Amino acid sequence: MKPLQGVRIVSVEQFGAAPYATMLLADLGAEVIKIENAAIGGDPSRKTGPFMLGPNDSEYFQAFNFNKKSVSIDLRSEEGKASLRDLIASADAVINNLRGDLPAKMGLDYKSLAAIKPSIVCVHLSAYGRNNERSAWPGYDYLMQAESGLMHLTGEPNGPPSRLGAPSIIDQTTGLTAAVGLLSAIIQARSSGKGCDVDICLLDVALHQLGYVATWYLNEGHASSRQPRSAHYSVAPVQTFPASDGWLFIMCMTDKFWAALLEAIEKPELAKDPRFGTQALRQANRDALTDIVDGVLSKKSTSHWLGKLNGVLPIAPVLDLAQALDNPFLQQTDMIREVDHPVKRLRVLANPIKVNGQRLDQSPCSQFGADNDTYLPAVAGRAVTP
Repeated sequence: MKPLQGVRIVSVEQFGAAPYATMLLADLGAEVIKIENAAIGGDPSRKTGPFMLGPNDSEYFQAFNFNKKSVSIDLRSEEGKASLRDLIASADAVINNLRGDLPAKMGLDYKSLAAIKPSIVCVHLSAYGRNNERSAWPGYDYLMQAESGLMHLTGEPNGPPSRLGAPSIIDQTTGLTAAVGLLSAIIQARSSGKGCDVDICLLDVALHQLGYVATWYLNEGHASSRQPRSAHYSVAPVQTFPASDGWLFIMCMTDKFWAALLEAIEKPELAKDPRFGTQALRQANRDALTDIVDGVLSKKSTSHWLGKLNGVLPIAPVLDLAQALDNPFLQQTDMIREVDHPVKRLRVLANPIKVNGQRLDQSPCSQFGADNDTYLPAVAGRAVTP
């Protein structure tokens, strides 16, 4: 039995952020009913290429929608709106990633639904939030990276600002945040009998990822900037280093790891070098230290250094996408799974959560509207109870 078995979630969602949240919950056993707008042919990501799985399904779509059921409703019609409300009445939570001004207009907020089900949890995932001057603005992941300062902090110091390499990192982080908010509110609703509105927006989550550099600026006026070689802001050596055939990331976060590095590169004299005697001094003299370590590491291969340093200090090879996904270690950990899709067998990433040491089962999202017969009769009082 999966941890969230018995939890029913209705999701008015499309593209990445809310679908990522509900996919995590579906993997954990929640019954996720994905509401797809029949008037526009469903979630637009079904048609997002280049790798299609039929005329109205794609690998992009499935990457965010495993283990969900698909119900198609014309959300513009009164009948469709009534069907949605009745379906929500059987749920623990309803989540949407509509523009911030739309949930209230569509009757998806707690004020609108409390009379139907006092314990319903209403989760709103939007670009800028629901109750401010930007509530009607559209917004996407990359815009949040730009405005939050994340883009300005990414890349080499002499290069242009860059977005984070993962295609939807703020969408997915916002989805994670939404999943936590949704589950927390369900726990409260089950004990109190009263639901609530839960709001998460992309810009807030992007800003939250600034972490301690935000705290430094807000309290000390210190504005962090891009660091060479993806280096840490205050600890050295923590950065990329070249081997003879590639790159390594080494993290000497403690004096213990610094000592282990010196032993491995056969430079014990650096321990007595006054420029590098403390963490603060190593950071202050990082350029000189980088030159010395470069000169040693660049003479031998990544496999040589990994052989000497794996398990001794924190180190990893810098892999390209193909190398990362073809890494034999992922086979050992069962991080790459196969699921049966009607078109072909799909290789996919597993949910990162294990329960009792086991990976969670995954299956493709239903085809567009395939679960109407199962769920929409409930609207007429003929079918399933939660």
